[in-house]
Amino acid sequence: MHSSTEQKVTLLRKWMSDQQLDAIIIPHEDEYLGEYIPAHNERLHWLTGFTGSAGAAVVTQDRAAIFVDGRYTVQVKDQVPSPLFEYCHLITEPPIDWIINNLSIGAKVGIDPSMHSGAWYKAAQKALGDSYSIALLDANPIDVLWSDRPTPQHSQVRLMTIEQVGVSSQSKRDELATVIKKNGADAAVITALDSICWLLNVRGLDVSRLPVILSHVVLNNDGSAIWFVEPSRVPDNFEQHIGSNVTIANPAALPEHLKSLSGKTVQIDSATANAWFTLTLEDAGAHVLNLADPCLMPKACKNDVERQGMIDCHIRDGVAMAKFLSWLDSNVAKGQLYNEAQLSDQLEAFRREDSTLVDLSFDTISAAGSNAAMCHYNHLNQEVPGQLSMNSLYLVDSGGQYINGTTDITRTVAIGQPSDEMKKQFTLALKGHIGIARARFPNGTCGYQIDSFARQHLWAQGYDFDHGTGHGVGHFLSVHEGPQSISKRQINVALEQGMVLSNEPGYYREGAFGIRIENLELVIQEETNGDFPVLTFQPLTRCPIDQRNIVVDMLSDEELTWLNDYHLKVWSDLSSLVSEDVKAWLQQATQPLVR
Repeated sequence: MHSSTEQKVTLLRKWMSDQQLDAIIIPHEDEYLGEYIPAHNERLHWLTGFTGSAGAAVVTQDRAAIFVDGRYTVQVKDQVPSPLFEYCHLITEPPIDWIINNLSIGAKVGIDPSMHSGAWYKAAQKALGDSYSIALLDANPIDVLWSDRPTPQHSQVRLMTIEQVGVSSQSKRDELATVIKKNGADAAVITALDSICWLLNVRGLDVSRLPVILSHVVLNNDGSAIWFVEPSRVPDNFEQHIGSNVTIANPAALPEHLKSLSGKTVQIDSATANAWFTLTLEDAGAHVLNLADPCLMPKACKNDVERQGMIDCHIRDGVAMAKFLSWLDSNVAKGQLYNEAQLSDQLEAFRREDSTLVDLSFDTISAAGSNAAMCHYNHLNQEVPGQLSMNSLYLVDSGGQYINGTTDITRTVAIGQPSDEMKKQFTLALKGHIGIARARFPNGTCGYQIDSFARQHLWAQGYDFDHGTGHGVGHFLSVHEGPQSISKRQINVALEQGMVLSNEPGYYREGAFGIRIENLELVIQEETNGDFPVLTFQPLTRCPIDQRNIVVDMLSDEELTWLNDYHLKVWSDLSSLVSEDVKAWLQQATQPLVR
C-alpha cells in the first residue's frame, strides 16, 4: 500500500510541476460536500490510503501532510505512511495554517473550487492574503491521474408518499418560497443532498449508506423549481408526485442556467455549497446572498409523521439489536469468540430480516479490545479483523436506514469479566449519558450549553473524549444532520421540538479499550409548574445498556431510577416481538439494578 501511495504522490508532484504549482490541497470532500461520498469521488483515499470521513492533504514538491480530527488520530497512522506524510490535527492546525507556517512567501497554492465550500474559500483568501496566491483549477488532478476510477452508481429515484413523510413537496416549496422572497432573493440554490431529497420528497441510493440522489436544485421565489438530475432516473409519475412547477433538467445544463441568473439576486449557503457556485454566479453578474440553506431548520424539526416513523423504526431496530446481543452472549458463553467482521456481518443479517430496511446508515464500527480506542475504527480496512478476547470490551456502533426513519446506536459489551478500570470508565460515561438524557432546559438553549452535562463526571477525574456528544439525525436521510448538535463548539443553533440528536459520551484509552454509549433522543416539550414549559429528551433507541459494565454505587439515586425506567421501556416495547430465547435474554438484560 505504501509504495503505491508513494507512486501516486510522485505522479501528483509531476502534474503540479507541469502546472507550476508549489502546493495543492486535496480535501476529502467532493462537489456535493457531503460527509459520505460515492466511491468514484474518494479522491483523498486514492491519494493517501486514508478511509476516514473527514480529512485533507497538502502536497508540496518536497513535503506532504495529512490532516484528521480526533476521531482518526490513531487510524491515520495505520493507513497513511509516515515519513511520506506528516500527521496534523484538522482542527488545531488546519491546512491553510500549515501552508502559512511551512511555505515560502509568494507560493502558488492550487485548489479545485468545487471541492471546497464557499465559506472555506473566503476564509482561505483572507488568511493567505497577498502573501500567497490561490490558483483555481479547471480540472481536478486526481481525476486526471486516477486510471482505474470506479464508475458512478446512479440509482432510480424513489418517490416518498405523504403517508411516509407527512407534508407534500408543494407545501414545502411554497413555505420556503415565502422565506426566499422575504430575504429579497429571486431564487435559492440548494446543494445539500439531504435538503434536496427532503424538499422534493424523494430518496435514492447514489451514495452508500446515504439515501440520496446526486443532484442540485434551483428553487424560485414563486415555488417553482428546476431539478438538475438525469431525466432517465425519474419515474413517469413524478409530475403527479411533485406538481407541475418542477422542471427536470440534465446536470450538464446547470452552468448555463446559473449564468442566466445575471442581474438576479440568488440565495446560497456558503457553508454547504461549494465555492464554484458562488464564483460562477458572481462571474455571471448575479447578486449573491450568503444565507443558510432554507431547508435546514424545517428538515431538522420533524413533523408528527416523521416523529412517529422514527419511534417505530427504533423499535424494529431494537429487535435486531436484541437478537444480536443475545446471540453474542450465547456464543461467548460457549467459548465461540468471533472476529469483528463476522460480528458485523451477523448484526447486518439480523437487521436485514426486517423488510423495511433499505440500507445501513453507515459502515458498522465493530471494534474488539484495543481497536475500540479508535473512535471510528473500521475493521474493513484491516488485513486481519480483530478477534474477541475474554475479559475485554467489544464496541459496536451501527444503524439502519429504514423506509420511515434512521437509526444510530452504540453499545459497549462485556466479553467475560471487564476490569475494574473498564467498569469505572464505563460508569463515568454512563453518568454523562444520563445527564444529557435527563436534561431539562428552556427554549433557546443551544447544544454547547448542555454539552458539559455529558463530560462533567469524566472531567472531575481528569478524563474526556475527543468528539462531539451529539449530532442531528435525519428522517430516512443523513445519519449526521445539521444544524443541531451537542458539542464543545459554540454553534448558535437552539434545540427545538422535533429535532433528533444522538447522545453518545465515551472514553478511549489508546492501546487498551474504548467505551461509547449512544442513544438517539427526540426533543420534546414538557409543561412545568414554573413560569415556562421546558424542553427535554425522549429516548428513541430501544436496547439494553450492558449492566455488567456498571459500578452501581457510582450512580446516584436519580441516575439509577433513570436506568431502570429506561430498561423497563426497552422490555415493554421489545419483549412481545422476539423469540422465546431472545426474550429470556432480554428479561435478564433489563432487570432493575439495585444497590
